[in-house]
Amino acid sequence: MAGPGSSGAARLITAFIATFVGLFSPGSAAAQVPLLMWSSDGVSLPPLASPTAGRIMSGDQLSVYLSSAFSSGSRTALLFLQEKLSKDDFTVFGGVFGNEQDNVFKNLQAALRSSSSSVTLPAVEWTGAAGVPVLLQEQLGVSPVLLDTDTLSHLNINTSVSNLLLIELPYCTGLHKSCKDVLQDNDEIIGKVLSAMKAKDAPYTAIYTGLRPSRVISETLASDRPIGRSLLQAPPPDVKPPVTFNVSGAPCIMLWAQRLNVSLSATSPWVDLAAQTPTLTGSLCNTTNSLLVLNYNSGFRLSFAMSQRLYPVSARRWFTLDSVQLQSGGVTASFVGSRGVYAPAEYSFRCGSVSSSFRDALLVPDTVDRNATQWRLNFIDFQIQGFGLANRTDFSYASDCAGFFTAGIWMGLLTSLLMLLIFVYGLHMIMQLNTMDRFDDPKGPSISVPQSE
Repeated sequence: MAGPGSSGAARLITAFIATFVGLFSPGSAAAQVPLLMWSSDGVSLPPLASPTAGRIMSGDQLSVYLSSAFSSGSRTALLFLQEKLSKDDFTVFGGVFGNEQDNVFKNLQAALRSSSSSVTLPAVEWTGAAGVPVLLQEQLGVSPVLLDTDTLSHLNINTSVSNLLLIELPYCTGLHKSCKDVLQDNDEIIGKVLSAMKAKDAPYTAIYTGLRPSRVISETLASDRPIGRSLLQAPPPDVKPPVTFNVSGAPCIMLWAQRLNVSLSATSPWVDLAAQTPTLTGSLCNTTNSLLVLNYNSGFRLSFAMSQRLYPVSARRWFTLDSVQLQSGGVTASFVGSRGVYAPAEYSFRCGSVSSSFRDALLVPDTVDRNATQWRLNFIDFQIQGFGLANRTDFSYASDCAGFFTAGIWMGLLTSLLMLLIFVYGLHMIMQLNTMDRFDDPKGPSISVPQSE
């Protein structure tokens, strides 16, 4: 992307947009930095073909180009090496969308406009860009001289030999200055250095790049992506298998929960038993009763007692979670669940939250058990099935704890019905209004209405 630097500001801003926005490598993570290279009057850079969109220049390719750029005669190289740099810094702080008042690279843009030739590399391997000082040192055969704005005015530059001047620039850390202020200060340093070089009438070739990228965007390899259209959605997380109690090689009881939180007092922290692997010693099941016992190495023991029977009113069999027992340190607390945890015998039961202490609790503490009033249970995404699992490897159809008509639905229906009744009554009253069939004539005699009418 070589050419004279006589174009206007609008053309330069358009070039920044075209080269710095949306160029990412499909074959690697975004470990890349931009590189700007320009020369003063009388110094010409070799032409470079426009880089293909989405491709990153490797370190070897950069080394070959720098070798051709500094191969003939003595050169003075100015290397502005910033701690971090990404093309997003130009799009955010460069005023590329018409916001010239927010542009912090005014001196850099002025240098590119006034240069005899310039090269813009939007994506260079950051390892290759970090090795630019070594490449220039090998090509020019001189050691770099570290400069700042104070020592530059006292430096004597011999243009008959090669010179390598290194100016290190910081990047924002978020502690003292914003990124915009830091980049604006760096641009002022670039302007002072170039003004000093112009005052000494010394031809030069300048490079502005970074040691590593300031923003890294990870991307998947193109070869790993499916060809054609696909849904842009996150892959589903790994789901742990349910706890299954088998009898004679067939599943008899299944339980799954995202969390099995237990607490031994109102102030003690919650303990998630679902993150631990239990043993099922003591579990049993038959056609009418099921007992699932979860024994944990942390000292907790959680038991779920279920039963099923025929209810003549509904003419079908239902199962209920009769009780949930929590045992710790030889002390046991019991909770009754048959009032809220039930489902048809051939179904499973599922609920987003099964708790003993929150509002609308499905587990009621046993009034006889004093520990149950102090201990707390809270099961998140809870699903259990104790019957009808023969020759099945997954849950049956789930009966959810959320009813079809919630309190909010009932309130909405009743309110709508009341408003409809008011509307019908008002419409009926309006339809009963009758207009007068006789009117007074102000110029004639008044209407006389006999009493007999």
